[in-house]
Amino acid sequence: MDGQFSDLMAGIGTKARAAASELACASSERKAAALVSAAAAVRAREQEILDANCLDLDFGRDEGLSPAMMDRLRLDSHRLRGIVDGLLAVAQQKDPVGRVLAEWDRPNGLHIARVATPLGVVGVIYESRPNVTADAGALCLKSGNAVILRGGSESFETSSVIHDCMVQGLREAGLPDTAIQLVPTRDREMVTAMLRATEFIDVIVPRGGKGLVGLVQREARVPVFAHLEGICHVYADRDADLEKARRVVLNAKTRRTGICGAAECLLIDWQFYTKHGPVLIEDLLKAGVEVRTEGELLKIPGTTRAAPDDFGREFLDMIIAARLVDGVDEAIAHIRRYGSSHTEAILTENDATAARFFERLDSAILMRNASTQFADGGEFGMGAEIGIATGKLHARGPVGAEQLCSFKYLVTGDGTIRP
Repeated sequence: MDGQFSDLMAGIGTKARAAASELACASSERKAAALVSAAAAVRAREQEILDANCLDLDFGRDEGLSPAMMDRLRLDSHRLRGIVDGLLAVAQQKDPVGRVLAEWDRPNGLHIARVATPLGVVGVIYESRPNVTADAGALCLKSGNAVILRGGSESFETSSVIHDCMVQGLREAGLPDTAIQLVPTRDREMVTAMLRATEFIDVIVPRGGKGLVGLVQREARVPVFAHLEGICHVYADRDADLEKARRVVLNAKTRRTGICGAAECLLIDWQFYTKHGPVLIEDLLKAGVEVRTEGELLKIPGTTRAAPDDFGREFLDMIIAARLVDGVDEAIAHIRRYGSSHTEAILTENDATAARFFERLDSAILMRNASTQFADGGEFGMGAEIGIATGKLHARGPVGAEQLCSFKYLVTGDGTIRP
């Protein structure tokens, strides 16, 4: 790796370590004040942010970004209000640092408390979505962590203005402005530099497509919170309510196709299909969704034959794979084989069937009679999220401020010695 980038990483990392030490003991009031001020700055600089976003959209078109990536990149007044609301929601949350997670007394005379503490320095590497600049900055600040942000080259202009708003909030609250740093270059060598920065970064959070996350997981020397893909399934059980199923399936696929919570595979129980016919497939086709399927479902006009790898593919587009299954156990077996442990939904009025689905699948998020598009930290009441973790160590599902904390043990004695 070029020494220029090693030096740049060392400079950013050293500042982040110093800022993390100060943030770890910053008051809840100052952290909240910084986020409120940042939200005000985003609101006041709306046109500047949208102008920067236009530059990024032009860059993205020149780079040949897919429609899904362009959708992730695009900001408008509504999405900017979402950024402001997210900042304010995180500001209003309880401070996760210093929470007593458990405490007990021992016969040996010791009082032991397990207390939440910041991770230290978080590195976030992300593609397209400039809102991550605000979300990640807010959550790391709330949890007492410094953060190093490496946005995608396509979102560089927008992320730079949003980052400047975050820094403005830090300064107005009297917190170190190096608590939230944005890598000041589009060069991909800085990704490599971050992945090797074990001296400065405690955990890496990648947000992007399979290529980015796979690269991070393969090459990172720093621990990683990651999910490879959002291959989300919706299973319409034989005991599903038809109208609920129609609403949920259509929303899960079409509300926003470019997010990781979008449904990519529809599984329909044979008995549901026998009773209600092809209504779920027809709804999707009418909405402009390409339905790739097999067997009996290919008889539905407008469907196309699925390739073998369409089951287990994250389309991030107006495309869905569909298959008939014989009961909940066959649906579970399909999801175990093709899923990515992100989010799965069951549509059923049968409590026992729902319980079996929940018990026998181990995805990070399982839903009943609800759209997979709710797989989002904001919808979970976290204000925002830094990503959806599908691993099993430390954090799973939406990673909010609480999940960006570790813990330490505080042990109190009274001149106590061990015999």
